Amino acid sequence: MARHSEAHHSVHPSGPKRSPHQGQQPWCRHDSAADYSRLRPTIRMRLTLLYGGMFLVAGIVLLLLIYFLTAQALRNSGTAFHLLGGIDLRMASDVCQELHQAQSVGEFNGALDACLDDQRDAALNSLLHRSTLVLMVLTVLAFALGYVLSGRVLSPLGRITRTARGVASSDLDKRIELGGPDDELKELADTFDDMLERLDRAFNAQQRFVANASHELRTPLAINRTVLEVQMSDPNAEPALVQLGKTLLATNERSEQLVEGLLLLARSENEVFERKSVDLAEKASLAVDQVRAKADAVGVELRGERQPVHTLGNGVLLERVALNLLQNAVQYNIPHGGWVEASTSADSGYVSLTVANTGPVIPAYEVDDLFEPFRRLRSARAGSGQGVGLGLSIVRSVARAHGGTVRAEPREGGGLNVHVKMPAQ
Repeated sequence: MARHSEAHHSVHPSGPKRSPHQGQQPWCRHDSAADYSRLRPTIRMRLTLLYGGMFLVAGIVLLLLIYFLTAQALRNSGTAFHLLGGIDLRMASDVCQELHQAQSVGEFNGALDACLDDQRDAALNSLLHRSTLVLMVLTVLAFALGYVLSGRVLSPLGRITRTARGVASSDLDKRIELGGPDDELKELADTFDDMLERLDRAFNAQQRFVANASHELRTPLAINRTVLEVQMSDPNAEPALVQLGKTLLATNERSEQLVEGLLLLARSENEVFERKSVDLAEKASLAVDQVRAKADAVGVELRGERQPVHTLGNGVLLERVALNLLQNAVQYNIPHGGWVEASTSADSGYVSLTVANTGPVIPAYEVDDLFEPFRRLRSARAGSGQGVGLGLSIVRSVARAHGGTVRAEPREGGGLNVHVKMPAQ
């Protein structure tokens, strides 16, 4: 499969009509992705941590400041009184048990100072413990309040995200139309709406261009083919004129193939919005039937097991994917003894179409070039030979429009293995 094949007849995929699909496509929803979305560091979570963290730091600083100022004030206050003398003086206290054991004025004043110091330390410790508990409770409330407030502040971003997701999965007619104050979020929403408006106009202009080009380019080529066929059907036509007519017909046919390929490539670049259940194995079998005559003529064996696998998409485009791959595989094969294997399979939420074939040896570094328009093996542009070099470009474009991927790898001994992977239904 050394180069691209081309589209031989008209294929009409979905036009500009687009049906709404809310949210992500079914094949994009995985449990791991959902778990990650819950655990990922969202802006709301970061703002909540910022609000709560700032409150916690400010509370700690305020608590320490109050503690040290209170301790300094208590220590600077000194002792309220001292005994200077007395006769047979006795005092008792429930807080300071040492006072009634004092036998002299000096012992009494010392016990009083020690008792007051202990009371100051107890008061400071009580202040610290209770203030810390209150700070913890208020911090929890601050985190909760920060989460709620950040959600309200960021609600316009959620609306923008939902609109962008809806545009990506359905149509370009949606707009955010965010109200409220003229702040940065409204400016962002208005800019996004302007961008959608321009994209919508460009998309509609492209659809109109494709429709007009389809008519304007096909009609002259069809007229040329008809005129040439009429002239060649004349039994009195000279042999040289007949040979010239055959040459012109071949050139005209190549131009028709080029036009059809370009139009199909332009259409398939857009996402397929109208999706139906399609059996990929059935489409591959239909493509095998279409290339069987050519394969038998060049001695190429068609084989492969195709189990029913379903995906959501456009049946005509998916059949074109299988047909282009098989046409390439048959056309660029070894004569008399080559084979082409087309198989389908399903695995982990995806369905695959694999086309393998014998053929010339293809360097691994040139495989990616085969998917570029008008490119052939060894980076040569399509010339006057058979094919116009759009087959694999169309395959890749259609696969991307269906949310899938295409991967090709050279086989040992020659040929290619091409894997088309798409989301399962």
